[in-house]
Amino acid sequence: MNFNRILTIVAAGLLAMGVSAQNLQSASALKNKHDKLLANQERALDKIRAKAVDDYARGLYDDEEPEPDIYTEGWDSGLVNPFKESDVPSSKVIDVTGYRMPISGNYVTSHYGYRPRFGRNHKGVDLRAPMGDTVRAAFSGKVRLTKFERNGFGFYVILRHENGLETVYGHLSRFLVQPDQYVKAGQPIALSGSTGRSTGPHLHFETRFMGYAINPEAIFDFENRVTHTDSYTFQKNNYTQARNYSPSHRYTSIKHGGKKSAHMTKKARGKRSSARSTYKVKSGDNLSTIAKRNGTTVAQLRKLNGIKGNKVQKGRVIRVK
Repeated sequence: MNFNRILTIVAAGLLAMGVSAQNLQSASALKNKHDKLLANQERALDKIRAKAVDDYARGLYDDEEPEPDIYTEGWDSGLVNPFKESDVPSSKVIDVTGYRMPISGNYVTSHYGYRPRFGRNHKGVDLRAPMGDTVRAAFSGKVRLTKFERNGFGFYVILRHENGLETVYGHLSRFLVQPDQYVKAGQPIALSGSTGRSTGPHLHFETRFMGYAINPEAIFDFENRVTHTDSYTFQKNNYTQARNYSPSHRYTSIKHGGKKSAHMTKKARGKRSSARSTYKVKSGDNLSTIAKRNGTTVAQLRKLNGIKGNKVQKGRVIRVK
């Protein structure tokens, strides 16, 4: 029974007992006070709810965004390299966990280093990608640039990451992000293409630290779609070199204009998968796929790690040799 109904019944009873109109007006005033009290309580609840939502949103934002100081140096610069040489340390350990491969394939069509045919250095790797394939962020971070260069990268995106790296994605056909947008590792950022100085659809991919174009194959094992290790140590004297843990690895150096560019031989690259002694299990892995990638057998993996069956937990580090 609502308040008005109760008031009507009370008023009828009071009238029957000869209560004056003045007293009835007092009852009406009581109802008005009651309504006002409820309204004030509702407004207070609205403020509490609004504050709770605001606090939650602020907390979520803080969890998603990295510290802002990594987005200061040269952030508004339109250059691929906005850094000052004097600020670059001679050595820096970079965390490369939490990565995602930038493209669905794993085939490198052109490696990092000097290209005699074009008379210039290739500061990244070219990855095979059909027209319109999804290009993904290699690490979490913010979009610094989306730009077009007719005689260079064509449409390209530059991301700056929490770990200090910047990654460059070139020859794109379409942007899926915009400057200052925060993206997570693996999030689609563009579609592959053949814009700019390109002879066919592919993805040009660079990894840079404070302007230094690191050989991406020093960080990524593209064939097996993993990083070589959980961290990469940048050093000014070897950032151009790919990494290979095989005892028989060799590098060939090509001189040009007084500069040297290091390239792994084809033989050494083919033995890369046999170099590591441990392997960190990724999503979708099982013993069969791990054995194939590392040149061993399921039986040997079971023996080395005491595993039964074919399944293995994501994130576990297992012995492969």
